[in-house]
Amino acid sequence: MNDIETLLWETDATGLAERVNGGDVAPLELVDAAIARAEATGHDINAIAEKLYDSAREQAKAVDRALPFAGVPFAIKDLAIAIEGVPMHSGSTAPPLVPDFSSVMVDRYRAAGLIPIATSTSPEYGLRLVTESKRFGITRNPWNRNHVTGGSSGGAAALVAAGVVPAAHASDGGGSIRVPAACCGLVGLKTSRGRIPLTPLSSESWYGFVVDHVVTRSVRDSARLLDLTHGPDLLAPYQAREPSEPFAQAAARDPGKLTIGVYRKSPLGLEISSDTMIALEKAVSLARDGGHSVEEIDLPMIDRAFMADFARAVASATAGFVRAESIRNGRSIGPELERATRVLARFGEVFSAGELYAALERLAAASRDLIARTAKYDAVLMPVIAHPPLKVGAMNPTGADEFLENTLDRLRLTRLLRIDQFLGQLMDKSLWFTHWPAIQNVTGQPSISMPVHVTDAGLPIGIQAAGRPGDETTLLSFAAQMEKLSGWLDRRAPLRRPEAIPAAA
Repeated sequence: MNDIETLLWETDATGLAERVNGGDVAPLELVDAAIARAEATGHDINAIAEKLYDSAREQAKAVDRALPFAGVPFAIKDLAIAIEGVPMHSGSTAPPLVPDFSSVMVDRYRAAGLIPIATSTSPEYGLRLVTESKRFGITRNPWNRNHVTGGSSGGAAALVAAGVVPAAHASDGGGSIRVPAACCGLVGLKTSRGRIPLTPLSSESWYGFVVDHVVTRSVRDSARLLDLTHGPDLLAPYQAREPSEPFAQAAARDPGKLTIGVYRKSPLGLEISSDTMIALEKAVSLARDGGHSVEEIDLPMIDRAFMADFARAVASATAGFVRAESIRNGRSIGPELERATRVLARFGEVFSAGELYAALERLAAASRDLIARTAKYDAVLMPVIAHPPLKVGAMNPTGADEFLENTLDRLRLTRLLRIDQFLGQLMDKSLWFTHWPAIQNVTGQPSISMPVHVTDAGLPIGIQAAGRPGDETTLLSFAAQMEKLSGWLDRRAPLRRPEAIPAAA
């Protein structure tokens, strides 16, 4: 088992599949090793919502070893994706949904040969950019257990970074793929709007802001998995344009000479740590080493007003979701929600449909402006996180922030958030760790978080490259080159290296 566990810990999904396809390793051996490692690291990282061990072993025994990812252990996020018969908690203490169907993406993962061994933790309804909840507690970073994994796909990132699985399903509505990837030293591609269907559980989520894909160790895994899972579904309302070439082919070729923009400012006007700026400079240096032209740019249409409109849209979507869940349960679920979720949902109820429409129109106009102004660039580099991965609990409100949240909740004074000062205070507290990722959720552009830097304290910091709408191929080709230049593929979190685990574990 130790030899297989070491292989699992060291190897990306593509490499593991090659070993299975070649007959060197049996699917059940990989699955058993992943389950053993999940149990060994479970207390350390707390990243599993539901264990699927029995079904995983049964699938491993029956999987076709010729499939592209035959027998490769995998995890599926406990949020907005359905696995038939598996409770979906969405990180909440409210009653879970137990679907009697599976999402299209789950079927596609299984058709590729992937074996889901667990569902991964998320914060309640994916609303926080750290994975801490009343339902599951704190999910911890395998690089340092005292620090966060980011969110909302923090459980997925923790399982991959800890070497439990080589890749895991994730979703991104305001950075929820890219932030955990940036915190955990992984590759995280936020795909173009419409690239991957969310059906039949939903047609779109958060007005199209939410997309699904994976967090991975390698660029080639992200590309190959996108080749196997993207494309239209009869129930999907729209789709991204067809890629100019297979994504895996793009990741395997030289990108040529690209024109790269660099955006260094905070759209919120908040502090950016020196560690983050060092990471950004490292990404810029790698891009120059790759022979690319690099230009400093500004994004004047992205400001506090833009972010406030994004917050209004998310609040209204949260309010609608809470209404739907209350109807499903035949009673209000408000008392079971975390305070911050309840406040956000109430905020979503205090402005009119006309005001929401106007906010969405402003966001759309800013998106058109941004896409037009940056069309000359093959990619735009910018931070993902403003600080190295935070200490656990650092995003919990304290002092004046806690007083405001408590007041809004207990006295039902959510209408105060119609006042820019109060909304700004709440927004700054929610987003001070990560200022940038929501931009691409609004515009629909693809963006990839690349693990270019590890701080002197041993904490990863990823930097993202945003691309033109529908152009994941350029991003994947560029990211694969950055991977080779930086050597990040060989980095691993220090948590429970296999050689340090006794054979009986």
